[in-house]
Amino acid sequence: MSQITKGRRPPRVGDAPLFRYALITIVMVMVALFIIAPLAVIGIEAFSRGLPYFLETIADPDTRHAIGLTVLTALIAVPINTIFGVAAAWAITKHDFRGKRILTILIEIPFSVSPIVAGVSYLFVYGLQGLFGPALDSVELKIMFALPGIVLASMFVTAPFVARELIPLMQAQGRDLEEAATSLGASGWRTFVSITLPNIKWALLYGVVLCNARVMGEFGAVSVVSGNIRGQTNTLPLHIELLYHDYNAVGAFAAASILATLALVTLVAKVLLERQGAGRRNRPQTLAAPQNSPEVLS
Repeated sequence: MSQITKGRRPPRVGDAPLFRYALITIVMVMVALFIIAPLAVIGIEAFSRGLPYFLETIADPDTRHAIGLTVLTALIAVPINTIFGVAAAWAITKHDFRGKRILTILIEIPFSVSPIVAGVSYLFVYGLQGLFGPALDSVELKIMFALPGIVLASMFVTAPFVARELIPLMQAQGRDLEEAATSLGASGWRTFVSITLPNIKWALLYGVVLCNARVMGEFGAVSVVSGNIRGQTNTLPLHIELLYHDYNAVGAFAAASILATLALVTLVAKVLLERQGAGRRNRPQTLAAPQNSPEVLS
């Protein structure tokens, strides 16, 4: 074996210094232009008239209502989608049944359907002229252009987030621990709480964080089903658009800074959860085994 073979590894694609530095430079320039620059502009414009004007904009009744409606929508939609995601992941990974592949595909549909199309579809189902419209109107139950419609639209666009994080992890973990716990007499609920939940908690929290961020930032579907009524049915993203159309650019940037802050908080939470999950996966198996052992259930 030659000295070159012993001392040097085979060349990798793009290993040349010129290509590597050029690639890194291109990526950094794109990040600066498409991510950092817009965020910087939002912060600069939001405080361009000073802190008092920024606080005045945030304290405006319509802005506070939009923030409150956005938070309320997230408080309703995120827990429901979390329960749905866990149930869907449990059914797909822990059970065999006909139609499993179809169910997996159906869960992914919101990722491939435009939010605008989803909003229009809800109008044709729950609107006054829709499929269930007359029946809902007869009992004076208003879905569209009200909070229920906003929640439904938000739930549709965020439905896959939790399930998509859990399904690959639960498939990789397999069913051995749950089956062992069941054979020892543990109930389904105790098996879930003692075995399954500790093993998926970081992926679950990661999916919840992404779902929450998506709910608060949703525009397309909500703009169709809410009616965008100022001070009544407009969420924060819709309120930002109204401020911009009112030629109140500074106010729009001030309101947008709240969503930008949410994005940064989400990014930090994402990194922390990924580190926690990676650290847990890298622990020695001998340390994790006693916690997950079915013997604790006996």
